[in-house]
Amino acid sequence: MGCCGSTERTKREWRPLEDRSCTDLPWFLLFTVFCVGMGAICGFTVVTGGAGRLIFGYDSYGNTCGQRNEQIEGVRLSGLDHTDRKFVFFLDPCNIDIIQRKIKSMALCVSLCPTEELKTHQDLKRFAMLNGSELCSYELAAHKYPNLPERFSKCPKLPVPSSKPLPVFNRCTPVDISCYAKFAEAVVTFVGDNSVLHRLIAGVAASKEIIIGLCVLALVLSMILMVIIRYISAVLVWILTSLVVLGSLGEVTSCEPKYVLIKPGFLQTVSSGSFCLIQIILLLLMLFMRKRVALTIALFHVAGKVFIHLPLLTLQPFITFLALLLFWIYWILVLLFLGTTGQLTGPLQYLTWYHAVGLVWISEFILACQQMTVAGAVVTYYFTRDKNRLPVTPILSSVLRLVRYHLGTVAKGSFIITLVKIPRLILMYIHNQLKGKENACARCLLKTCICCLWCLEKCLNYLNQNAYAATAINSTGFCTSARDAFVILVENALRVATINAVGDFVLFLGKILIVTSTAFAGVLLLNYQRDYAEWLLPLIIVCLFSFLVAHCFLSIFEIVVDVLFLCFAVDTKYNDGTPGKEFFMDKALMVRSQADNQDLRSRCGSAACFSPVDVEG
Repeated sequence: MGCCGSTERTKREWRPLEDRSCTDLPWFLLFTVFCVGMGAICGFTVVTGGAGRLIFGYDSYGNTCGQRNEQIEGVRLSGLDHTDRKFVFFLDPCNIDIIQRKIKSMALCVSLCPTEELKTHQDLKRFAMLNGSELCSYELAAHKYPNLPERFSKCPKLPVPSSKPLPVFNRCTPVDISCYAKFAEAVVTFVGDNSVLHRLIAGVAASKEIIIGLCVLALVLSMILMVIIRYISAVLVWILTSLVVLGSLGEVTSCEPKYVLIKPGFLQTVSSGSFCLIQIILLLLMLFMRKRVALTIALFHVAGKVFIHLPLLTLQPFITFLALLLFWIYWILVLLFLGTTGQLTGPLQYLTWYHAVGLVWISEFILACQQMTVAGAVVTYYFTRDKNRLPVTPILSSVLRLVRYHLGTVAKGSFIITLVKIPRLILMYIHNQLKGKENACARCLLKTCICCLWCLEKCLNYLNQNAYAATAINSTGFCTSARDAFVILVENALRVATINAVGDFVLFLGKILIVTSTAFAGVLLLNYQRDYAEWLLPLIIVCLFSFLVAHCFLSIFEIVVDVLFLCFAVDTKYNDGTPGKEFFMDKALMVRSQADNQDLRSRCGSAACFSPVDVEG
């Protein structure tokens, strides 16, 4: 990607945006080879006919519809010429196996799907004679349908519903999908009358316009909140702080001996001193960290400015979701192709495992690209002294830097997450398969391992995100960037703890605000529906969608805050406000950070701390 080599500085120092070089090039090559392997699996399924069998369909004798077939040894009625029979017809489309989730009916290749309901075997004969499309098994003569004894087992179940071919996949699908509705009722079990399902589905169908409108409202509210949270974050943070302080004071003042029943007839006094001590420590921590809470508010304030200067950041969730959706669709199609290729033996049996690893690694790679893109844009914003001279499209510039220099770093970071996620998924699968069979010790051990891997994955995700920001600043490799970022975070451990605790709670309140606002609007709009059960499901759908949207958008906001803090920590470590070492930070961040850093206050008592071109307020 325009790279021919990469060198690391021998002396570690932070030099924001001064030069650019390729990072982790071997990992980029490894990821490229892996993606080529994913493509080879898709090519294998096409060559072996798996893709064609899935798209064009096949009958119960192994013949692919719409083409000339070869004889399969030991399979009768195989090797037929189905050039003129392009559609798959099921003799009993409503005969669905609930356990295996598949149609049990015999399938045939036909030249035309019945467009009208056929009630008798005489109708089957007439349809075959007029249209040349025989709906009974191949060995039966169409003109003998009404009198053959095999007509009840090798002809379609009467009446044959009218159907039309499914687009692309060429399956004859009944126009009346009542049989599939019955299947849904069997899958979704209700305590009581199954008419509840009909009423819920009817409520969703009747309210589809309102549901779409409310989903759009959730999108708009999320975008607005990303900009205005800079103004309401201070209120939310200080309300939270006040509640914690008042709650701690209340618990401390109410400390008294408590009694517990340790065995029948015996009471033992338990001192609540330890509990009171914890409350006192929590109260002191809140009082001690109040200055760092102000720093959190300042970071939220500056993050709001970032979205004003870089409005295209709000499109990142859409782009990432679209990329993931396209990849997942491709992955599912290739998996279906593999399933219809035939029996995979020998080394070929590992293709499915390779494909499964690709799902995790490439999905994590796409998410990591989003983190690197956002980090690159925010770093450019922070370390550009004159915000009026930002690049025309900082987001596009960040994407280009990612593609040209840092795809290897993203591939390496996402692979590390994959190494942790795959064992956790395997353990979750084992736990699910052994549910009710394993003993208490094994169950506890499995849950403990799953929990530990989940915690490790979350920690690595946070470290990776900061490593990407460090790479965007210094253009160093993943390991070097991760080490540099880790050192900075350890040096600012109290600040990190405050920002994560308070910031996460504020963002959680933001999600709740979006969900409740959307739900309130939904209640007002759906209240016109008379039956409560009819609009309960639409309201639930809207609430779930609004929370998902809020989570996606506010996750971008959280990334921006974390990257801003790393930039701020680097700025305060290597700059002191003297000429030639002016701070890059925003004035609002500078003013609020002075209370948190006494050394910074002693070094910066005048406007000399600021760059002469810093005009932000």
